[in-house]
Amino acid sequence: MLSRFWSIYLFLAIATAQLCENYGFQNGSTCACPTGFGGETCSQPACGGNIFEGIQRSLTPVSNGVANLTQAGCSCQDGWTGTGCNVCQSSNACQAAYASFANTPSNPDVVTGSQGTQNQTLTCNTSPRVWAGSQMSCRVDNPTLQAIYPLTSTLNIIRTLQPSLTPVPNATAFGSAGSVYAHLFYAGVEQFYCAADSCVQNLGSGGDSTDWSCQNLQCTCRPGTTFCGGTVGSNLTNTINGLSGTLGIDCGVVNTTTNTATCNFKQTTLQGLFGLKGLTLNGCSFGECVRQSVIDSNGNVTDTPTEEHMTKPLSGGVIAGLAVVGGLLFVSLLLLLWGCFKQKAARRTRSDDDSGIHVSVEWDNLSYSVLSPDKTAWINSLRRQRGASNDDKVVLDSVSGRVQAGQMMAILGPSGAGKTTLVEILAGKAKSGLVIGTVKFPTGTNNLDAAPHVGFVPQQDILPPTLTVYEALLFAARLRLPENVPDIEKREVVEELMSKLGISSLKNVRIGYNGDVGGGKARGISGGEMRRVSIGLELISRPDILILDEPTSGLDSVSASRIAKVLHAIAHDPVNPIPVIASIHQPSSQLYQSFDSILLLSHGRALYSGPGMFAPSEYFTRTAPGVVPPYLQGYNVADYLLEVASDPHVSLFQLHHSAKDHGDDHGHQDNADITEKGVHTLSEESDLTLNKKRVLTPKRTKYATTFLTQLQFLSGREWKVLQRDKTLFFTHVVVSAILGVFCGGLYFQTDMTIAGFQSRVGCLFFLGALIAFSSLSALYNVVEIRPLFLRERSSMYYSPTAWLLSRFIFDVVPLRLIPTIIVSTITYWMAGLAADAAHYFKFLFILVLYSLAMTLFNFLLGTLFHNGGIAILLSALSALYQMTFAGFFVHLNAIPPVLRWLQWICPLKYTLEALSVNEVGSGLMIEDTLQGVPVSISASLIMNLLFGFGLDNYYRDVLVLFAFIAGFGLGVIGVVWLKVRERR
Repeated sequence: MLSRFWSIYLFLAIATAQLCENYGFQNGSTCACPTGFGGETCSQPACGGNIFEGIQRSLTPVSNGVANLTQAGCSCQDGWTGTGCNVCQSSNACQAAYASFANTPSNPDVVTGSQGTQNQTLTCNTSPRVWAGSQMSCRVDNPTLQAIYPLTSTLNIIRTLQPSLTPVPNATAFGSAGSVYAHLFYAGVEQFYCAADSCVQNLGSGGDSTDWSCQNLQCTCRPGTTFCGGTVGSNLTNTINGLSGTLGIDCGVVNTTTNTATCNFKQTTLQGLFGLKGLTLNGCSFGECVRQSVIDSNGNVTDTPTEEHMTKPLSGGVIAGLAVVGGLLFVSLLLLLWGCFKQKAARRTRSDDDSGIHVSVEWDNLSYSVLSPDKTAWINSLRRQRGASNDDKVVLDSVSGRVQAGQMMAILGPSGAGKTTLVEILAGKAKSGLVIGTVKFPTGTNNLDAAPHVGFVPQQDILPPTLTVYEALLFAARLRLPENVPDIEKREVVEELMSKLGISSLKNVRIGYNGDVGGGKARGISGGEMRRVSIGLELISRPDILILDEPTSGLDSVSASRIAKVLHAIAHDPVNPIPVIASIHQPSSQLYQSFDSILLLSHGRALYSGPGMFAPSEYFTRTAPGVVPPYLQGYNVADYLLEVASDPHVSLFQLHHSAKDHGDDHGHQDNADITEKGVHTLSEESDLTLNKKRVLTPKRTKYATTFLTQLQFLSGREWKVLQRDKTLFFTHVVVSAILGVFCGGLYFQTDMTIAGFQSRVGCLFFLGALIAFSSLSALYNVVEIRPLFLRERSSMYYSPTAWLLSRFIFDVVPLRLIPTIIVSTITYWMAGLAADAAHYFKFLFILVLYSLAMTLFNFLLGTLFHNGGIAILLSALSALYQMTFAGFFVHLNAIPPVLRWLQWICPLKYTLEALSVNEVGSGLMIEDTLQGVPVSISASLIMNLLFGFGLDNYYRDVLVLFAFIAGFGLGVIGVVWLKVRERR
């Protein structure tokens, strides 16, 4: 209430009485003046005497319209000091002045007053702490001001905490509780005066230092004085009159030798000019005449702003940031607990036993065409129920076939016949063209409720090179077998499978890089062994059907024969036989004999579908006139069939369709042991779609393990990879250390001049640019591991989110955070940046945030573009763009408006600004000389002039960097889920 009254009073005093200066007010026909001033307009400072004399004090005479204390030759009484003699120096001076004042006829009862019979002994408090109302007088020795105003400048400040407790007359009228008056004198002439209210006094440790924080500051410049237009070229009227907002007055411990202390007069504008400490005041002397009883009773108040160690309230930004961090931690904890619950529940679940269920595969009239680029043809193709336009490329044309459990089929044909396309369609792979036809998966019973699990082995072996054969198969077993299967049982399954595939001797051999010895990467197992490992990765999940795309491609005859024996054993397993379908490019005679049935393709059409061995040749010899039997030509049957399919007669296509329609032995026939209830049919819907509906996808849509289990084993694999392939990690660490020494040496112990400050910002800019370019390795890592992720995702190993999280953790911590900390720490202390822990950790925090943002940005490019060259080019160009709009090479306000908006989407801009603000926030002062004139000015002002950075933007920049991290992170997740998937 008092502070509000004081504000209203102050406003009315200024608005209604321009004649009364120094915030005096009209009292009848005269002005009531504050302590230390008098005269008709309160413009004359007191000259000698003491503050108890009030209006009876001698005043400084006015000469040429100016009251000059220096020219008046005023001298202070013993025990009083300061400009205007307002500051007591001894208790005797206070007691004598008070006794003289109290014995005047106008003050008969002043002795008792509000204190009654308490101890009326006065003492002079010369410490910075205020008990009731204190006077202080300081020198203003700032070099920048002295260069412009070389004579003596002093600042008098009246601080009133509890006016009812001070014996000084007129204190209540001019000093409400928690108020400040300030008057600046230059060469003995008052230049301007200020006032503020709602002050709070915070005491330092021991009560020997104070920190006053006041509100509603306002200042008035006295026209015609040196500071306010009296000297050409140095008019500070607008600046002084514009001072407002919060005022801070910090005073340190009094030096017992000089009986003075150093204080700081802090306000936003002054802090922008002279640093965070504002205007430094030297040689401050304090004097407060106060009753000893007030000191003895500690001000006779409790729970007031004078209480020591009072805590300051947290700002809204800090509270919001803590709330966000706390909320994220809480949500993360909840997710972790939920993951643990789901994991335990999954491990307790009992799964149904599907053993003994035999699944067959039938496909009827399968057609596939690649749509023409013409948009009209594409739309027309979607609208048609069957067939393709004339401009479309037909890859498969009405192909039918069938494989039963316990059979092994070979799909033969020359290059371009459609073998790979057919096996991919049967395996349910996403195709970019138009698929028409029906695929059925009949079973011998009706117990198979879900779609059958189809294992698919692609032509190219994509395996984790740093893992051993056993580790790769165990990783697949842990993620593809149900959660409730114990780990020891999964290990036994892996051992058994390795023995079955004939790779037990390779158990502890790393897979390596096949055929890449010259590239600097270690060669691992052979091509045939890799193929068997690939087959094992699919068999580990116990598929109902196994489909392979040219499993013998690139292998010698011995290796191909081993693969064929393994596949034959799988198909004819006495306990759990499964259909095996393999496309074969050019099988040997021995390999050909291992197949039970043959499907021969030519130009996308089926020439034969039926039993293997000599049945196809007998069929062509019997039904196609002019076709010579293979034994007459010296061919093996496989070569003979390829010869026929390479240049088939038109009649062969007609014969095949006719035979299929009449149900010949090589055509599609029904089987009596197949029940209708056990048939799983995936047929084309009436509304044909392109890459939007998986009309032929016989795959499980649910992961075998929970998210936490996926993250656990993915992280374990990433850790193994990091341990075994240390080159990238050590390169990052060594390079960061070298660059840290280089950068620290380049900017070693940068001085406090203007040029030195620019070098400091250049050092910060160099670190940001270094992080931007070094994060390119994150992009390369994603591009390199992308094929393995595509294969494992298509086989339902894990969710993309689990992969991204493990990938991010084991890329960011060893390759981003550790090198960033190394290079930043070395550079920070060698360059001589703000040497305190708080600013160092804030500096490190910004660089870590920027490193995270750039890592996720490169993740986004690596996942968005399949071509790694394009992604690297865009990342490098984005780094150059950031360097341009960061504010170091060009002032942000000097950028043309049409391009200026680009700075707001530049992460490096916020990083550099936050780092610079953190540096100047340490109280950095520029000490320099310009054309012989000494300059002592705040680095924040130079920062704003040179780069356009705002002093209060640190926490805003932190929030913006968090927003970039969140945006890039969500973008990566969205792209991986929607775009980074296997398409054929």
